[in-house]
Amino acid sequence: MSESVLDSEHERWMLRALELAQRAGCAQEVPVGAVVVRGQEIIGEGWNQSIALDDPTAHAEIMALRDAGRATRNYRLPDTTLYVTVEPCMMCLGASIHARVARICYGAPEPKAGALVSQPSDQRQHFNHFPQVIGGVLAEPCSELMSTFFAARRNQQRRTKKLRGDSVL
Repeated sequence: MSESVLDSEHERWMLRALELAQRAGCAQEVPVGAVVVRGQEIIGEGWNQSIALDDPTAHAEIMALRDAGRATRNYRLPDTTLYVTVEPCMMCLGASIHARVARICYGAPEPKAGALVSQPSDQRQHFNHFPQVIGGVLAEPCSELMSTFFAARRNQQRRTKKLRGDSVL
């Protein structure tokens, strides 16, 4: 398969992850979406739901992996690609490793908590499996979605403080 075909395939699945991220944002969750793909089929989808489910593990990637596990009736997901709008955290990377996900394809880097390239662990040599990593797919719209969400959240906090008469500094 040529690189341009692969690029368009990656973008196709990332667009679906972006739709799911928007769903999370509309629910006031951090806007991250994820899909698990095997062959040419989505076998799992997820978006951040930690607030709605009162579950700190309900990240988009975890939700997509759970969905894929139910769909395949297997906790192992070999020959799959996890597409996620933002670089996964350590928890989500760990779940992907245990599921034997073959590839992780992410959009925007996550400088504070990203476990693939932003804050990589020196523990990789101890794993008996590690997924191939592809970064930067539709990075701009993925990053923009996060930036817009957090800017709106900061503006809302400022308005709330002003209404209460709190210092805005």
